[in-house]
Amino acid sequence: TQLRALNLTEGFAVLHWKPPQNPVDTYDVQVTAAGAPPLQAETPGSAVDYPLHDLVLHTNYTATVRGLRGPNLTSPATITFTTGLEAPRDLEAKEVTPRMALPTWTEPQVWPAGYLLSFNTPGGETQEILLPGGITTHQILSLFPSTPKNARLQATWEQSLLPPVSTSFTRSGLRIPFPRDCGEEMQNGAGASRTSTIFLNGNRERPLNVFWDMETDGGGCCPGSQRLMVFQRHMDEQTDFWRDWEDYAYGFGNISGELWLGNETLHSLTQAGDYSMHVDLRAEDEAVFAQYDSFRVDSAAEYYRLHLEGYDGSTGDSMSYHSGSVFSARDRDPNNLLISCAVSYRGAWWYRNCHYANLNGLYGSTVDHQVRGGEPHSVTGKGL
Repeated sequence: TQLRALNLTEGFAVLHWKPPQNPVDTYDVQVTAAGAPPLQAETPGSAVDYPLHDLVLHTNYTATVRGLRGPNLTSPATITFTTGLEAPRDLEAKEVTPRMALPTWTEPQVWPAGYLLSFNTPGGETQEILLPGGITTHQILSLFPSTPKNARLQATWEQSLLPPVSTSFTRSGLRIPFPRDCGEEMQNGAGASRTSTIFLNGNRERPLNVFWDMETDGGGCCPGSQRLMVFQRHMDEQTDFWRDWEDYAYGFGNISGELWLGNETLHSLTQAGDYSMHVDLRAEDEAVFAQYDSFRVDSAAEYYRLHLEGYDGSTGDSMSYHSGSVFSARDRDPNNLLISCAVSYRGAWWYRNCHYANLNGLYGSTVDHQVRGGEPHSVTGKGL
């Protein structure tokens, strides 16, 4: 039985437990503390909590709960808690924007072990975030705009939760509440490079966290108003790119670090509009770029076949060789070659026979017909 002490104040607490799988007839509750009168009580087997009144201030208590089933007692559940611990105060939401809110609070005199921050979601559910005890603010990102929010904060001490403090706020509306791409997100307000949320085909049920590169100018190839949504970044060895077909289908990595956004996402994006692709390659002090005016990825039924046209840049046109090729990974090669390119070059890509570009291959490799990993590998397009 999991046992916790909730709503601790100077002289009050509530013992709360999770009932055992097999029902019990009654519960035996015992509470003791040095210098305080002991408490023993019996409560029905249907109960899941028991209030404790008239506790002594600033006192360490030990509570034990056992179930009674016929003549047998269940294994005891025991916790210790201290009365009079101070809860956080003055919870309020600052810097509320359409995409972000910053709950801020005043810390207790003695920092707790941690905090439990909870807030409601548009679907009516409650999202909970565990935070360390030494902070007084936490940024909430990617919430739906124009929706009232209720935030609640509780200090935690071992297995104890102090009474909550609450606040309410409403995020302002957006011109386009569920942007499909970078162009529509830009209409909601430009800004620095950042993570953000778009909605595939404008469907609020299909949110996608992406990273917008708001500074890259493509070495002069891109208009100043053009912004890039990063779908691949391979810049160090922190993320393993030697993966199976399913990983590449649905994406992996850190949205602010190394990542592959996913072939399913690339198909959903590029089948809905006219897109271009921009590639930056960097090695030490050298940087080059490639731009393709037309970029499209077919569905899984077509093995995510790649379509590219209209090269410009300083890298040399390595990717046009791959246009028309299907995607291959180490565990699936639709090309049915005798020796899989993905296995031979330890990557996953739109291989042909085999490649002039292999940006998901081993980072830093100089093996013949394999280039170094690039950063970032970005997609831009109609209003993106």
